Amino acid sequence: MALTGRTALLAALGALVVGLLLPSWAGVGAVTLPVLLGVLTDLALAAPVRTLRFARSGDTSVRLGESAIVELIVTNPSGRPLRARVRDAWPPSAWRPGTAIDGSRHTVTVPGGERRRLTTALAPTRRGDHHAHRVTVRSMGPLGLAGRQGSHQVPWTVRALPPFTSRKHLPSRLARLRELDGRTSVLTRGQGTEFDALREYLPGDDVRSIDWRASARRNTVAVRTWRPERDRHILIVLDTGRTSAGRVGDAPRLDAALDAALLLTALATRAGDRVDLLAHDLRKRGSVVGRSPSEVLPAFTNAMATVEPALLETDMRGLTSTVLRMAPHRSLIVLLTGLDARPIEEGLLPNLPLLTKRHKVVLASVADPRLDELATARGTVQDVYGAAAAEQTRADRRRTADRLTRHGVTVLDAPPAALPPALADTYLALKAAGQL
Repeated sequence: MALTGRTALLAALGALVVGLLLPSWAGVGAVTLPVLLGVLTDLALAAPVRTLRFARSGDTSVRLGESAIVELIVTNPSGRPLRARVRDAWPPSAWRPGTAIDGSRHTVTVPGGERRRLTTALAPTRRGDHHAHRVTVRSMGPLGLAGRQGSHQVPWTVRALPPFTSRKHLPSRLARLRELDGRTSVLTRGQGTEFDALREYLPGDDVRSIDWRASARRNTVAVRTWRPERDRHILIVLDTGRTSAGRVGDAPRLDAALDAALLLTALATRAGDRVDLLAHDLRKRGSVVGRSPSEVLPAFTNAMATVEPALLETDMRGLTSTVLRMAPHRSLIVLLTGLDARPIEEGLLPNLPLLTKRHKVVLASVADPRLDELATARGTVQDVYGAAAAEQTRADRRRTADRLTRHGVTVLDAPPAALPPALADTYLALKAAGQL
């Protein structure tokens, strides 16, 4: 049973009448009895809550920062009209800040034997699965004094996917890819690229590209054209250990790594390469292997939605073993991890020769732009100490990057907004040079 504010108001007015005009038990009864009868009447005439039927429809996934529409269908099988206040409860992270109360509550009237559709607009603020909690219904009587209340479990899940904000860089990188691929007038060649076709020599062509045997057969000077290597294997490795949990701005480092991985995946699949995914810390947290080009990006996005950083030290030996099993032949290994000196020196460097012996390795790390701000501050003594600490951190990262470079690793260290295009440019440069 649920009482309304109208009942409380009538009770307060009745108390004033008793106190001022009828200060006796008879007055109490005269005031209380009508209110009690009204409450009982509302309870008797309110539509039952337990017999209500519910169903859901709508969106099951949404990109972070966008809105998802979930519809709740309320069916009233009883013969009495349902006058109700409905609360569709979801976790706090499923709403924009400050919108949960208004967004989750609906007022509805459902005549007997009919149904109505309620629309709930969600805007998740965190990646992952958001599950509907329960539907609470308060069925009011015609007098608005009291009603029946109950809850129903109506399961539904909305998955918040990574926002993929770096997709704005994709058109410019695809244009460069088309140039590398020979679809424009720009032709490139490099060690290890694939032979494409022969064409007649034009002034300005590199004389080293002349095919003398073909020229002799054709009685004209013929030159070779080249295209970037195709059908190469790329394995993107997400380090989900404790270093990925560090926050840069308002988001953990892992979110920036996911964005960079999505841009590289979209570009590489357009280039005709095969892309797989591995998420690993102390153990394998997830993987996407062997998908067709049209399925790769949706599968990556869906798998990344539930990946969360673990407050554990990454087992680099286990990660290396898993990478070697997933990439038995020469591949491009893109390791998205941190540049902290201790994890690199004690974990990655001892196992790095196993990777660089067979594969081309690129290590991409998310840098904190706050370090650059602290390093230039000089206003107070505290600023000077902060600048010294920031400079020391930057120097440690540079030394770690230099050690990795000496082992044949291509190292990228860039802020969250700059890392995705930097990684895409590195991939295009390796592809143009035939180093995949």
